[in-house]
Amino acid sequence: MDQDFSELLFLLGENHSEWKNAVAPPIYQTSNFCFPDVASFRNAFQHESTAPLYTRGVNPTVSVLREKLAALEKSEDALVLSSGAAAISAAVINSVKAGDHILCVSHPYSWAHYLISGLLNRFGVECTFADGTNSESFLSHVRENTTLIYLESPNSILFDVQDLEVIAQFAKSKNIRTICDNSFSAGIIQQPISFGIDIVIHSATKYFNGHSDVVAGVICSRKEIIQSILKSEFMTLGAIASPIESWLILRGLRTLHLRFEKSSGNAKFIADQLKSRKEVERIYFTHSENSEQIDLVRKQMSGNGGLLSVCFKAKSIKEMEDFCNRLKYFRMAVSWGGYESLQLPICTFYQTEAEQHQHPWNMVRFYFGLEESQLLWSDIEQALDVFNS
Repeated sequence: MDQDFSELLFLLGENHSEWKNAVAPPIYQTSNFCFPDVASFRNAFQHESTAPLYTRGVNPTVSVLREKLAALEKSEDALVLSSGAAAISAAVINSVKAGDHILCVSHPYSWAHYLISGLLNRFGVECTFADGTNSESFLSHVRENTTLIYLESPNSILFDVQDLEVIAQFAKSKNIRTICDNSFSAGIIQQPISFGIDIVIHSATKYFNGHSDVVAGVICSRKEIIQSILKSEFMTLGAIASPIESWLILRGLRTLHLRFEKSSGNAKFIADQLKSRKEVERIYFTHSENSEQIDLVRKQMSGNGGLLSVCFKAKSIKEMEDFCNRLKYFRMAVSWGGYESLQLPICTFYQTEAEQHQHPWNMVRFYFGLEESQLLWSDIEQALDVFNS
């Protein structure tokens, strides 16, 4: 852990003398704040975006978290919301108006897709979804009325990446705002703002919290953008994270670097074991040596993270179900970032092999948690026997 990261985790935003020398930040579990006189009450109303008045706006526990997350992403400020979907919605809605056009990467997170193509379409916002792996082709979809480019790099199933620097430079030349979902990288192995991206979004449910007991989202950006979102979408829609949830994320940040390192190491170890197995059809992994995007990945990312998707040489959905059901140490669940390793079988979304979906039925997305790598590999190895019967 470098010195900057150590300061972020243990010092930044923490004023122990104001907390009666408590080591951990206190939880200000209050809905509102009272004042000794009219003058101070008036002053709080005039500075509601920076001073505690009502926890829907500013709360001291949440403020500590905001400062740490902004520093982690190398941004000027941050907001914490009630979910990753809430963060996406607030940031996107703040960036468009009726008659505008959004250019979005193909197959984004499902609720981002619905927001952009469904909900906002009802209010006169147009959208285009395009493959972001080729910057020239992707940017050719920009129109005169494009005001937002929405990215996920890497995305959360196939782990495609976009050239953040090239896209950001083009967008700035056209006065187009850029948003990037950086949940995969946890702010540790990639900081999109360093490449010129305007807004970074996270699902804090994942690595930031790290204990599978909080749902939250984060927006990181310049102060003027954060203040614009806070005074409009954040305060109006009210999708805030509570003080207790923010405190749980603060707790998670204290071990973020250790957890992320272990998770990433487990993913790399399993990827190395799988690449020589005859039961494997294809591995999707950010740092695969045979990936067409490996040079860009190395330019933008300093590590691989804890996710890996695998297509197996299965004869049927039933065979895939047997493989997944046989795994003992991989809980079947969505999301990632906690202690426990997870599996997301794509066959869950199929009834028959003949159906057409975004991803093939023989694919499983794995998240590798904090268990021992050999234990996880032994579990996968015994389940692979299903394909050899």
